[in-house]
Amino acid sequence: MSTVREQVRESVSANPGIHFNELTRRLDIATGQAQYHLRKLVRAGDINTEEIRGRTHYFDREHDPWERRTIALVRRETTRSIVGHLLEDGPLASVELVDRLDVARSTVSWHVESLIEAGVAEKSYGQRGRAVVALTRPTETRRLLQTVEPSLADRLVDRFSRLVDDSLGRDGYSNN
Repeated sequence: MSTVREQVRESVSANPGIHFNELTRRLDIATGQAQYHLRKLVRAGDINTEEIRGRTHYFDREHDPWERRTIALVRRETTRSIVGHLLEDGPLASVELVDRLDVARSTVSWHVESLIEAGVAEKSYGQRGRAVVALTRPTETRRLLQTVEPSLADRLVDRFSRLVDDSLGRDGYSNN
């Protein structure tokens, strides 16, 4: 029988970029118990953390900082969709991403800025001064994309954002 700490370590290893709430749900353990074991594992150097946009993600030791940031970001459904389009078609104008994802410009902008801050993507300016987004390391990004699936909670947050976008209109402003 494995200990709770071993279960936490195994869950982090099997689910790179898992965040705290998802970990407690999957293992069905108390918040304090999860905090205690995560703190011990981090202090011992058995797992690493990466904070992205206010959420702490947990990883085993094999992932470098760029990989951790990339994995944490692609756990979000909208960011994952953006990355998928960039992998499939190469650099794209931001307006093209808005059209393809059918979400508000502000939503795409938030996710693209997250990718840029993490060093996963870069922005340049193409024809007529339009912003063009490209992945900085497409081969490595493709490999990492295959290692992680967005959690149910992450998908629900993204879908709620899309619902709000729909109610406000695609430009992010109320239709009233």
